[in-house]
Amino acid sequence: MQIITLSETRQWIKTSDNPFAKFLFSTIKQLITFDLPIPKFILKSFYLLYKTINSIFSNLTRVFIYTPIFKGSISSIGTGLNLYGGIPYISGPVQIHIGSNCRISGVTTISGRTASIAEPVMMVGNNVDIGWMTTIAVGSRVEIGNNVRIAGRAFLAGYPGHPIDPKKRAMGLPDNDSQVGDVILDDDVWLATGVSVMAGVHIGHGTIVAAGSVVTHDLPSMVIAGGCPAKIIRSISPKQDLYGDNL
Repeated sequence: MQIITLSETRQWIKTSDNPFAKFLFSTIKQLITFDLPIPKFILKSFYLLYKTINSIFSNLTRVFIYTPIFKGSISSIGTGLNLYGGIPYISGPVQIHIGSNCRISGVTTISGRTASIAEPVMMVGNNVDIGWMTTIAVGSRVEIGNNVRIAGRAFLAGYPGHPIDPKKRAMGLPDNDSQVGDVILDDDVWLATGVSVMAGVHIGHGTIVAAGSVVTHDLPSMVIAGGCPAKIIRSISPKQDLYGDNL
């Protein structure tokens, strides 16, 4: 006796010309797409209730679970931390020092290079934003100044994690010291979405790096840079906004 699998049954219902199969397909489709005729004001009330409950739960979780656990994993921290969306993933040996009034996404990864002789150090100033899915790989030292803005999916690559030699990579050996470098972001730097900053790079005060750029060399203060590798597009006057309009 042949046993018909669930997958074969689904395929038969979708493709068969059998009247019963067509009836089943039509019935299942109606059930899947069924929509209750609920008045708009009731739906809006349900949505507001959901948002309220979710906000209360999220804030309680942040205050009593996420934030205390995160504080216990770092070396020092100021006041006013806003840790949203979970707990950043921390791997490897790394000293983390965070200033006051910082906002850090819980979907952030911070890693320290295990092959370093001295423990890697990450210094974060005051009033700093570290956005969603940002990765900070601390090879030796990462410094993030005051008022820095780091948008989502940024990557501060203080070390690569693997050697250049393919044989050494295959053996699982760590990267070489020559591949490691400090990453320094001076005060008021803004990294847009998806920016990567390579090891040994120093970005000067107030500089803005365009989305998707890869910064491989130092950038001076008060410029807009972009591209792969990032190059200076123009300077920023303190009396002009991003679009060149006088303030």
